[in-house]
Amino acid sequence: MPKGYWIVGVTVSDEARYPAYREAAQAAYDKFGAKFLVRGGRGETKEGSVRDRVVVVEFADYETALACYDSPEYAAARAIRQSASAADFAIIEGHDA
Repeated sequence: MPKGYWIVGVTVSDEARYPAYREAAQAAYDKFGAKFLVRGGRGETKEGSVRDRVVVVEFADYETALACYDSPEYAAARAIRQSASAADFAIIEGHDA
């Protein structure tokens, strides 16, 4: 079964408030087995445009990735993130090779 992924580009507008999002989201990450493959870090855009921070989160499957995003645990965190940043957020089903 293919894994599910969050692919997120983030531009933080309130650096002081953004850590509260990460703290609030932890319960959802724990509940749904989120595994961070990319969480910021060094990068170089070769084509097009990419936000300041890129995050890739892996889940057991696509349905779990959707469920985490739609969960009450993540809803509270999402409100904080949306007040402290702008994001491009996609939920994608991986390739089952």
